[in-house]
Amino acid sequence: MRVTFPHMGNLFIPVKGMLQYLGLDVVVPPPSSKKTLTIGAKYGPEFACLPFKLNLGNFVEAYEKGADTIVMAGGCGPCRFGYYAQIEHAILKDLGYDMRLIVLEPPEKHLSELLAKIRELSGNKSWWHIFQAVRFGYRKAKAVDEVEMAALWARPRELTPGDTEKAYGKALRMLDKATSLRKLMQAKKNADQLLSAVAVDNKKAVVRIGLVGEIYTLLDPFSNQYMERSLGRLGAEVDRSIYLSEWVNEHIFMGLARGLRTRKKACQAARPYLRHFVGGHGLESVGNAVNFAQAGYDGIIQVFPFTCMPEIVAESILPKMRADYDTPVMTIIVDEHTGEAGTLTRLEAFVDLLARKKEAKEA
Repeated sequence: MRVTFPHMGNLFIPVKGMLQYLGLDVVVPPPSSKKTLTIGAKYGPEFACLPFKLNLGNFVEAYEKGADTIVMAGGCGPCRFGYYAQIEHAILKDLGYDMRLIVLEPPEKHLSELLAKIRELSGNKSWWHIFQAVRFGYRKAKAVDEVEMAALWARPRELTPGDTEKAYGKALRMLDKATSLRKLMQAKKNADQLLSAVAVDNKKAVVRIGLVGEIYTLLDPFSNQYMERSLGRLGAEVDRSIYLSEWVNEHIFMGLARGLRTRKKACQAARPYLRHFVGGHGLESVGNAVNFAQAGYDGIIQVFPFTCMPEIVAESILPKMRADYDTPVMTIIVDEHTGEAGTLTRLEAFVDLLARKKEAKEA
């Protein structure tokens, strides 16, 4: 069994580490690219969202590298993500790609089924071994998130353009290579030193932007046209509303890990504007936007894939929040036709608007 999974930003680092800890032969798909998207757009339904098409392209490219088994998450609720695994599997079968599919459904709805599939995937290893593998994967996810946060802080303040990106890339490679908890702790220490060594101007005035929206397009740089990197180079410090370890804690560990932002806090903040679940991360997008505004962020950017119904609901509500808090909000919708140049132009204009507004407020 040669196992693969879909890309979503740096998700491959903890997932690869966890599966290899279980003794599985892991095939990581090539990084998502225009080729990946072209494959997915060619064989996927035209009305399907960008994550669907990229995942489908990932699976085709992984199959070409020898993968024969797909592992991916399932879902429930109004978001169509819950159907994607089965539809993608059917498309792959029609194309002649004979791949086994293992779907890990959300534990709050299918706990016994989830546990049975995890045991099956592990080759019936002991629950203690499985627990250690999951723990190792989570620790990797947490380390990756902390490295990402450090890079988001350093980018707008770096003295030499590109230094943060070099250190960030090297730090991620260190974390990816770690094969044990001890090696991971050392890799994290080295990664922290790398990013701390980036020369920065601590007194530089930067604008702060909160990112909200659909999880895939928030976490996957290729999907959002490398938005975080562009904003950093434009002098904006970015804070993302969703990090991988937070999502894992909320949806897999049922909120057991302490000290992380939770869905409950976002839902409470959203109550004046939206009181019920609308699928995906629509409710959280509204709540997190409110939290960013209350925390004094200069602006908010919502990003989501074209046709994403939960985020369309959130988009229609955000203007009311924007008026209440006098916090500028920009929405960016992405699909296979989105171009980096057009997105960059909008980001430049938005950062300039925020900088002028901040200067006027402080004058």
